[in-house]
Amino acid sequence: MTNQTQAIQTLPVYAAEDFVVTHGVAEGEALSFADELMVDDTYGLDDRARRLRLTISMLEDSKHFSIAPGSEVGTLDNTVVLDSCITLMAPDSTTYEALILVEVENDEVAGLYLLPLASLVPDLEYRLVGVDRDAAASKFSEVACVSFTRNTKITMADGTQVPIEDLHIGDKVLTRDAGAQEIRWIGHSTVRAVGAFAPVVIRKGTLHNENDLIVSPDHRIFVYQRRDRLGAGRSEVLVKVRHLINGTSVYQQDGGFVDYYQLLFDDHQIIYAEGIAAESLLVDQRTKGALPQHVQDNLNQALGGHIRSHHLDFEVTESLLSQPDAVELLKRASSS
Repeated sequence: MTNQTQAIQTLPVYAAEDFVVTHGVAEGEALSFADELMVDDTYGLDDRARRLRLTISMLEDSKHFSIAPGSEVGTLDNTVVLDSCITLMAPDSTTYEALILVEVENDEVAGLYLLPLASLVPDLEYRLVGVDRDAAASKFSEVACVSFTRNTKITMADGTQVPIEDLHIGDKVLTRDAGAQEIRWIGHSTVRAVGAFAPVVIRKGTLHNENDLIVSPDHRIFVYQRRDRLGAGRSEVLVKVRHLINGTSVYQQDGGFVDYYQLLFDDHQIIYAEGIAAESLLVDQRTKGALPQHVQDNLNQALGGHIRSHHLDFEVTESLLSQPDAVELLKRASSS
């Protein structure tokens, strides 16, 4: 039976009113949805703009969500539609992608939000050069996929450490809960390491890792607390690495390109990367669109479309980690 727990995600968005046309047909107007956008209009980000937390729960497909408790914007239970992916060009010809999300209430637009996939700054102007409705779901899926980076050492069933790029389908990996498990699919992509795609570095030894562990921002690591120093109410916790960023021992590595790899098993697993426990890819409404069609078809036939997970209740809320010594607390909790 597949796990029916809804996937919850918090997105750092701008309100549409903070991204306004400075030159062009719609001069003075705020960002709108795809049908009303004019290619070649130039936009600017308000210098007072700040990212807002849009918390959503996933519905039955990859383009429709509902606003969940804890969201800083929108109205609880309103529908949010993933409208389009836009491409913006800065004056130096660098391109940036962003997703447009539309909040709907009683068939009327109640709010509109911009989710940049790379950092935007107020002192630049961005020319709209592309609008793509079809690419929005796949881009959103790519952001949600948990990924390891090239050269990450994975612990195999026989105890050896193998770089992730040298693994093959059918290889057996050591898992925390299910022993040796075969890899069913390996994903690989090379993306610009900016914004939502910039990897997070956990420096060697920070959480007892044998070398630097470099993963995607939403990747969750597993920690067994010998003492519940976080106040999570449980010893087993999953922690998103982006919630641990402190600028020193855990930081985001922005710039250049990054090779990302995803590992898929029959179930959501906790495996060992650079000696510490981290999750494998969980297929849900967010991530399914990033899989090749033949992998999606196999999932539909075998598991009803989703990878089972026994770990969803382990995730620690960001509020428990919003303390300056959260990383050190986790390290101490796991060792004493």
